[in-house]
Amino acid sequence: MPFVCKFDFLNASALCSFYAPPKTDTSALQTVFNHMANDLTTWDNLNQVAYALATFKWETANTFAPIHELGAPSYFDKYNAGTPIGQRLGNTQPGDGFLFRGRGYVQITGRNNYAKFSSHVGEDLVSNPDLALRPDVAYKIAAMGMKNGMFTGRALKDFLPTGKPPDFFNARTIINGHDHAADIAAIAQKFVTMLSRPALPVTPATNVPTTAMPKSA
Repeated sequence: MPFVCKFDFLNASALCSFYAPPKTDTSALQTVFNHMANDLTTWDNLNQVAYALATFKWETANTFAPIHELGAPSYFDKYNAGTPIGQRLGNTQPGDGFLFRGRGYVQITGRNNYAKFSSHVGEDLVSNPDLALRPDVAYKIAAMGMKNGMFTGRALKDFLPTGKPPDFFNARTIINGHDHAADIAAIAQKFVTMLSRPALPVTPATNVPTTAMPKSA
């Protein structure tokens, strides 16, 4: 049975609290929730959903909206064609470092990654890298990458399997080594608490008719 994400029990104040600092416009987070609720193939359990949300929150600077990797154009010169990093990323043309800078909920970088994910999301991200900023495309990239280990070779199931305690700290290796692993693990644990549907209160029955017991002889 697929794991179905449900967010209908969260009220407006709960949604605001997902942001840091809290904000009243929660449309970006609601967009993520809508994609998750309609996705019946990626997430196996609540821990995976919570960790993905924690990752999105961190990677988008608490906005839950796809963003560019920050930095002036000159910052990305180290990724240009002919540099060691640029060669590893498959950058072959002048300016590729800036053109194929990070974008998305979980940012992809380099010509090779834009080409790889193009075939998976059905969009030409090489000709138009900014398509990776479109929420539906950014979600597909993040979901596929985390589930299938397409970012680093490590996948959600390696650290957050169903029926076992989650390893939120080492799950960071799905994305980026152990960079801020403890911070993101703490956020994921908060999301688990917030996304756990509260138990319904038990209301004592009232006015229940009783049957009189016959008196003993």
